[in-house]
Amino acid sequence: MLRIAVPNKGSLAETAAEMLAEAGYTGRRDPKDLHVIDPVNEVEFFYLRPKDIATYVGSGALDVGITGRDLLLDARMPRALEIEKLGFGASTFRFAGPPGRFADLADLDGVRVATAYPGLVDAYLDEHGVAVDLVPLDGAVESAVELGVADAVADVVSTGTTLRQAGLEIFGPVLLESEAVLIGAPIEAEGTDVLLRRLRGVMVARRYVLVDYDLPANLVDEAIKIASGIESPTISPLRDPEWVAVRVMIPRKTVNQVMDALYAIGARAILVTAIHNARL
Repeated sequence: MLRIAVPNKGSLAETAAEMLAEAGYTGRRDPKDLHVIDPVNEVEFFYLRPKDIATYVGSGALDVGITGRDLLLDARMPRALEIEKLGFGASTFRFAGPPGRFADLADLDGVRVATAYPGLVDAYLDEHGVAVDLVPLDGAVESAVELGVADAVADVVSTGTTLRQAGLEIFGPVLLESEAVLIGAPIEAEGTDVLLRRLRGVMVARRYVLVDYDLPANLVDEAIKIASGIESPTISPLRDPEWVAVRVMIPRKTVNQVMDALYAIGARAILVTAIHNARL
């Protein structure tokens, strides 16, 4: 059986569980369950702290896992490798400090930097030749400067509001653009290919929709310029020989613009259908 590590809590847990369910797997029903066997799909799920998943996979105890790229790099497990981006849990890592004190990375040399990701930050600073005194914390990193524990912080940033409220300003380069990823060992475990294909199918289904519409036959070339599809649209004859039915797969985020453009050239009966899963 393929042994899969899944976040048991935190920002990645719910979406990871939803994604696996959409991929056809049976996960836990009770949030207290730490181990679930899905005999139909020949997998075992182990629900673990997100920070520990890279360690379990990198040590060979488990075959694959879902975690954040930040947590993977922070674990410093060379045998745990990123296999696939999963399209959720995006985050950005930046440095922040008192306004006006720091302007660039080099200004951090010799100061105290607080972070909940010491492995990630240490590797980044070492790569850029900057030596700091790292202060590992498990949360509320933005309070470290005010409380005198550190001179600067390295933390996850979305809007920057939390850092500004703590009297800090962002400076220097982006440390990392992170998101949820599927990780595995250098030697692929049996069944990983099936899991990966299913997860890719879910990602396609989330990004695309099907659009069906009727169109005068002489406008097909013009319609294809608006929505060409993954390969090409499906064109079917209607009872009226001057009209055809068209089906095309398009990005979900463009659906309203595409519908407007198709209607403007003469398409009618335009319908949009969600995709539950796919194999491309």
